[in-house]
Amino acid sequence: MASRLSLILFSGLLLAHGLSFGLLAYERYESATTVMLNTLEHEVGTSVAILDRLPAAERPQWLPWLARDNYRFILGPGLPGQPLITERSRDVTQRITREVGPRYGVHAETVSTKPERYQVHLTLGDGSALTLEVTPHPPAMADWLPFVFILQMIVLLACTWLAVRLATRPLAKLAGAAESMKPAADPRHISEEGPTEVAQAAAAFNAMQDRIGVYLKERLHILASISHDLQTPITRMRLRVESLDESAEAERLLADLAEMEHLVREGVAYARSAHGGDEAPVKMDPAAFIESLVFDYQDMGRPVSAGEMAHGAAMVRPRALRRVLTNLIDNAIKYGGTAEVASCRSAEGVLSITIADRGPGIPDDELENVLQPFHRLEGSRSRDTGGAGLGLAIAVQLMRSSGGDLRLANREGGGLVARVTLP
Repeated sequence: MASRLSLILFSGLLLAHGLSFGLLAYERYESATTVMLNTLEHEVGTSVAILDRLPAAERPQWLPWLARDNYRFILGPGLPGQPLITERSRDVTQRITREVGPRYGVHAETVSTKPERYQVHLTLGDGSALTLEVTPHPPAMADWLPFVFILQMIVLLACTWLAVRLATRPLAKLAGAAESMKPAADPRHISEEGPTEVAQAAAAFNAMQDRIGVYLKERLHILASISHDLQTPITRMRLRVESLDESAEAERLLADLAEMEHLVREGVAYARSAHGGDEAPVKMDPAAFIESLVFDYQDMGRPVSAGEMAHGAAMVRPRALRRVLTNLIDNAIKYGGTAEVASCRSAEGVLSITIADRGPGIPDDELENVLQPFHRLEGSRSRDTGGAGLGLAIAVQLMRSSGGDLRLANREGGGLVARVTLP
């Protein structure tokens, strides 16, 4: 947007400035030409009168004094030529004829077209031939004028850039705030200073964030209330089922009650994950944290291996990161048989953790959908495997609420790679 506005403003100002400069130059050219013609008319008349009254022997020494930039006098008949071909040359000849009078027998001929050069032939009072050779050229441009024009263009470009920057900076801040907006219950407001329109947009944006925060608080409160209210009847139902005689029907009822409890816990966890809970971020080495987590899995005999680790400090929420990694590792073991955990740091310094498996993977058009709440895939990732369809959604929200991210990609040779980007 800034580039487009700068181009539009600069192009418009440049066009207007160019037109003004062109009109000024044209007017100056016309004025200078008129002055030159008037001066040439009177000076030629005076010069011819002087040469006519001088003795023939003294006339040659006067010629340099009477010469000008665009004409000079020649004693003699001059060169043969052709009739005048330009309107300007005929105008000059008519002016000279009017000034000196008909007694000098004025007539003119063109002797060159590129560059234009013509000669006006006169006959002095003693019968001597006198030739006026005219070489017209436009008025000379001042040497400093191009530098002034370039300086004006630089000033124009700088003013355009400054104006666009002042106009778009608040919009850029607003866009940055929108991109960095987190689903937090306590949003960070942006400044409402600046032009009226920008201040109104900022105020509307802050009000929108407040409404989102209220909505999130209400959602968390509703889910917490539902969880609390459902726990008691679910517990009573389980106690009553457990008091019944053992049977296949009782086992199915207990399984249904366990699934209901799991759904309630996952729903509350998903609501809390939207703003990361109350855990404060701490500075730590994720590599050591990952190695400790992998060792815990290995002590339990689980097929988890640690690959190359990138050491370095990062601000993370340990409990949230542990939940995300355990969720991803459990999924890798469940669907791929093994889990390979590694970390790396990009050229820009971004630290990321990868959890890879050799399972069936996920269709490319479903990689984003599986991160949505309550979304399940058929086949190996169906309801039969258990779960409420919230595990990945909780992991995504936990990472994004702390400034990180979670992405899935299919692995070369088969399998899935989950990449956790730390803030």
